[in-house]
This record gives sequence, structure tokens and C-alpha cells, in this order.
Amino acid sequence: MKKANIVFVHGLWADGSCWNDVIPSLLAEGHDVISVQNPLSTLADDVAATNRTLDKLEGPIILIGHSWGGVVITAAGVHPKVRALVYVAAMAPDKDETLGGLTEHYPTAALQHLDIADGYIRLTKEGIQKYFASDVPEKQTALMYTTQGPANAALFGEKMGTPAWKEKPSWYIVASKDDAISPELERIMAKRINAKITELDTSHVPMISKPEEVLKVIREAIASV
Repeated sequence: MKKANIVFVHGLWADGSCWNDVIPSLLAEGHDVISVQNPLSTLADDVAATNRTLDKLEGPIILIGHSWGGVVITAAGVHPKVRALVYVAAMAPDKDETLGGLTEHYPTAALQHLDIADGYIRLTKEGIQKYFASDVPEKQTALMYTTQGPANAALFGEKMGTPAWKEKPSWYIVASKDDAISPELERIMAKRINAKITELDTSHVPMISKPEEVLKVIREAIASV
């Protein structure tokens, strides 16, 4: 397999460690891999954090986003080094769309389990264990709850600029048992961005519960560059 740079972008109520089950295999295959740590403060801040990583790498890049990370890669993916986008149960907005606007008509159980303090949102332990990562062992979801990154509530109103998926080839993993983003909404977004679609029978975190299946999709994207 051709070597490529792989950049992962995490979503809300997570951090860069959410990709730990897929990173070792990619490193063993000789790829340079970086998992961005998003501040989850503004879209501009998250895009800037991603762009700092894209700028430092040499050669073609596969940019991979989970959940809110899909918004970030949709914005940052216009970077000239990015050759392909991989959305993992992720948001894929069009120009001027917002996270709040896209999810308004597709409510999910996880969004009923939020703790809000000083304008920042965390997901409750019950929210993570029962709805965010229902197919992940309890010991691991307890760790996910502890390490999650608080997200600025204002992120739900951030408007998308020019979406990278209009110019870059895309892959999309739909999580059919997702209780954080509606699987129906995921299918709608995947279809309209003309992505190569894979559907997995998982919760919102297929990269944790079914890493080998996620790796298969990533390898397809790598092979395309």
C-alpha cells in the first residue's frame, strides 16, 4: 500500500485518544499519523489546530473526522495537501449550514444527557455509556467520560464556509445504531456529498467498537491517492 499521511480529527465529548484503536495498525503500515487535539472552542480554533498539523506534514494527506470533526474536516479539507476525506459517523455540512440546524429535525437520545456550565457542554456518564458508546465495554466508557473535551455550546451555531467535499473525494461510515447523530441524517449527508458509503452496525463510535472495519475504509481512501 502507498504510504500517506493520516490526520485524525475528533468530535465533541472526546479527545484525540478516541482513534487509539486504529492508529497502531496505520503506524505499522508505515504511514505518518497525527491525531489533532481540538480546543472545541470555536470552529475557527479547531480548523486552525488542524491546519497547523496539515502544514507541517509533507506529501498527500487523508483527513478523517468523527462527529463534530466532520465539520472541521469539511472546512480544513480545502487545504491543498488534503487528497481525500473520511467521515466517521460525522457531520458533513454544506455552505452556511450549522450543526444545530442540521440536527434540529433529527433529535437523538444522547443530546438529552448534557451537563452545561459556563457555556461549555459535557456529556453525562449515562449519556456516554447508554447512547454515545453503547457497544463499548463499561470500563472503557468510564474512561471516555473522564477524558472528554468540554465543548463550547456556541459550536452548534457556527456556519460552514466553502465545503471541501465539493472538490475532494469522500468516504462515509454510517453508524446504524447511532444515538448521538441520527443514522437517517448520516445517510442523507453521505449521499449528498457523493461519498463512498459503508454502513456499520455500531453506536456513534465505530472506530472504537469496530476498528478493523473502519481501517478497511481508511485503507480504501489511502489507495485512492
